[in-house]
Amino acid sequence: MDEITIRNIVEQARSENRDALTEYEGLAVLKALDIPAPRNVFIKNSQELGAGMLFEGPKAVVKVISPEILHKTEMGGVQIVDNNFETVHKTIQDMEARFKNYTVHGYTVNEFIPYDTKLGHEIIIGYRFARDFGPIISFGPGGIYTEFLAKQFIPGKANVFFSPLTASPKLVEKVLATNAVRNLLAGGLRGTKIALEETVLVNTIMKFIDAANTLASLGITEFEINPFVVTKDSRLIALDVLIKLGSAGSDIAFTDSKEPVNINQKNRPVNKIKNILQPVSAAVIGVSEKGMNNGRIILRNLIENGFDTKRLYVVKPGLTELDGCKCVPDVQSLPEKVDLFVLVIPAAQAPQCIAELAELDKAESVIVIPGGLEEKSGTEDLVARMKQALAKSRTTVSRGPLLNGGNCLGIRSVPGKYNTLFIPEYKLPMPKGKVAPMAVISQSGAFAICRISKHPDINPKYVITCGNQMDVTIGDYLEYLEQDKEITTFAVYVEGFKPLDGAKVLSACKKIITSGRTVIFYRAGRTAAGAAASASHTASIAGDYPVTRELLKQIGVVVAESLDEFDDAMTMFSLLEGKQAKGYKLGAVSNAGFECVAFADNLGSLSLTEFSASSHPKLEAIFKDAKISDIVDVHNPVDLTPMADDTAYYETFKAVLEDENVDTGIVGIVPLTVRMNTLAKGEGHTEDVTLDTSIAGLYGKLIHATKKPWVAVVDSGALYDPLARELERRGVPTFRTADRALAMLNIWLKAKGA
Repeated sequence: MDEITIRNIVEQARSENRDALTEYEGLAVLKALDIPAPRNVFIKNSQELGAGMLFEGPKAVVKVISPEILHKTEMGGVQIVDNNFETVHKTIQDMEARFKNYTVHGYTVNEFIPYDTKLGHEIIIGYRFARDFGPIISFGPGGIYTEFLAKQFIPGKANVFFSPLTASPKLVEKVLATNAVRNLLAGGLRGTKIALEETVLVNTIMKFIDAANTLASLGITEFEINPFVVTKDSRLIALDVLIKLGSAGSDIAFTDSKEPVNINQKNRPVNKIKNILQPVSAAVIGVSEKGMNNGRIILRNLIENGFDTKRLYVVKPGLTELDGCKCVPDVQSLPEKVDLFVLVIPAAQAPQCIAELAELDKAESVIVIPGGLEEKSGTEDLVARMKQALAKSRTTVSRGPLLNGGNCLGIRSVPGKYNTLFIPEYKLPMPKGKVAPMAVISQSGAFAICRISKHPDINPKYVITCGNQMDVTIGDYLEYLEQDKEITTFAVYVEGFKPLDGAKVLSACKKIITSGRTVIFYRAGRTAAGAAASASHTASIAGDYPVTRELLKQIGVVVAESLDEFDDAMTMFSLLEGKQAKGYKLGAVSNAGFECVAFADNLGSLSLTEFSASSHPKLEAIFKDAKISDIVDVHNPVDLTPMADDTAYYETFKAVLEDENVDTGIVGIVPLTVRMNTLAKGEGHTEDVTLDTSIAGLYGKLIHATKKPWVAVVDSGALYDPLARELERRGVPTFRTADRALAMLNIWLKAKGA
């Protein structure tokens, strides 16, 4: 790459106050990047045309070069004509007349490149600078098929995206393996020959990837070649180029690892996340003396979680003590600089309080609970005062406080012994018991507490809600917590990224995945309506969901396509922690024929394996003891029929999991048979699903006894919710339909590299 040439071209355009390069300048940029384009000559007007300027071939391509005419084809600024002097000369004269009211630099006479216009032979490769991810490279179909194929194919099959933060030739090749355009060109379809060597395609994309950070630093916002064409002699030629300019990159810097960063955010003391997550001193403002307002609930939550009341203060004039904690009349009177300050006062008062905390250096970090600071119009002056105080504090030795929020529910930190989620215990019982090696990081507080409510047996190490991300961001938390090797699963919900925070998220996720851990990700605001709702909720711009999805999936992030899938993934990766699978060979058991068929119909990458010879006598003995050998055969899936009892069910599935040919398992429990203990204790029967001898108790024992991953299905109504609940309480990932169970098993296996 000839960076000096590109820089000179851009600087010249900027000196003329232009926001785009001409195509002739674009061709020079292509040459600097070693990207093939048609041969051409440039002339200022028709009088400069000479007969020796024409290239060989029956046709010539004439183009107008003007900084005011970027989309030349639509305006008649591109003409394919007979390749003789008279015709080319007349064409240029016609263009001179047509564009006499535009600023025209000149005209190019270009070599005509013959190519086959069939599907896949015109492609787009482009660069753009995205506000959230920084430089992005795209690849997809060009010409008349662009929009059609983009709408027809499932995600990633037509258009794909790459980031210089994560892309490599190996990754590009892997992603292209399932791309429709690549397969049309280089896949060797039946009855056709390869139109283009795959290495040519990969190398061309890599030229854009390698140049991306340079283009970004020069303030190039868009660089698109539409189309690249595949010639009959198997070359890839750029026929048209569009390059737009924006910011000169004054607010962008690049780290040693080539990660773009927002210069305006560099002074944030993100190392103080430790003070947020594991504080040893704290204060709360906005606590009611008599009623149970949000501030009082938060204070009680801190106390009940074991926070040291000797270093827990309440800012409240007129009192000396409340709930065993010392009260002070104002921020200035705090007896020490606290690690964590929880702000629960109205939004109108919040900026002044934050300003005092910064100016008096009274807090390392602040959780800003109230909303209305950025997402509502009319709050600009309040926010400006707050930001001015913060900026000033960050020029001092202490670098001021780090803010979480606003418009958030705050944080629940098990090691920090506190919980600012202002939901009473009777409304939201907090998970107890063993701490799960999981961090839930959510922009939405409501989303986070709903996950806690739906997963009462998962006790995450951290539940973090960061609201508007006025200061600390999703990317900051991921970057910090990536270093905590105790956390093996990160469950992340995002509605919008702050500038360049998507790049930070991508880099952190890559490190997490590379270390063998898991990131589960849900991106909201995917549609125009969703983006508008997201912006009104958290003052975030939703951005481009397809880009987010593709970039994260490429590095192995589990991108949930639905809220149900996000919940399923939380269950799956939490309960199967430590399990291992060698491959995708499935052993399946059910007591219903329809469910056995459902298993076979929803395998995905799984396959129903043949049981080993040693398993046959073992299974036959189980069937005989259960007196079902006359109606049950040894095959996969095993259909036990409704005649099997709890013991037969347990012993059969245990034998299946022990089979050397089985990598993973699924057991379907249609619980209506009277032969099984599947009901909650109640009147009219003697069943009690909570007993250790019940099917739930037996499978709870089995999940802890095997290293192989497996899942259960309870495909029945609300009467059997206690059964599903008891299975999960005992550690068994349980789903209500076979297709949902197998879909998640496929996702888990892929994420674990089976």
